[in-house]
Amino acid sequence: MLQFYPPLMAMTTRFPDYSRKSLAGGNRVYNPSNLNPMRFNNRDQFLQPTGKLTHRFKTDCLVWMLFNGNNLAASADGLEWNGKKWSILNHFIPYTETEVAASGRFGSDFMVEYMADKTFSPEAQAVLDAGRKLWRAYFAVNDNWAIRDKLKLNRSDVGWYQIRNALKLRAEKAAAPVNFDVFDKTYEKLSDKLRPMVYELGFLR
Repeated sequence: MLQFYPPLMAMTTRFPDYSRKSLAGGNRVYNPSNLNPMRFNNRDQFLQPTGKLTHRFKTDCLVWMLFNGNNLAASADGLEWNGKKWSILNHFIPYTETEVAASGRFGSDFMVEYMADKTFSPEAQAVLDAGRKLWRAYFAVNDNWAIRDKLKLNRSDVGWYQIRNALKLRAEKAAAPVNFDVFDKTYEKLSDKLRPMVYELGFLR
């Protein structure tokens, strides 16, 4: 079964003074403050959780991940690399085409199928509801060529990275401003709920 946990570094940025107790690892002792952050160890300061990860916690984390500002999920056709053309398929869309009035079929329904039998907390459901409105707002307007080219908006199964940035570019150009206030408030509420659990569940001590 798939297990989803939050990108804990981003969630704990409000706690810069977290404990740097030495971590026991076999016969050696590690202190995260002595490690140079590299691509393969820059999350090493987070520990295996000691508390039970409930279904509610995992689904909250799933929604938090899907709408995080560091989520770079995207799709595109006609990308050129190494002398070939490639397509990117986005598997991380939490809605059906009908829900968001999409312009075409999505290439994957993986996330919708995965979430189908899950129950969500009121905080997570509020994020999903607010996010759905933003997704619908994206499909309600055809972006100009400059935006479409910049964000590679040539598939219907666009990702959260593309949607949020397309909406913000529209607002900058006063083409079709979209208000993110409701979404931002609901997402912050979910973040506030999850942030202390990073400590309660033993990811940080």
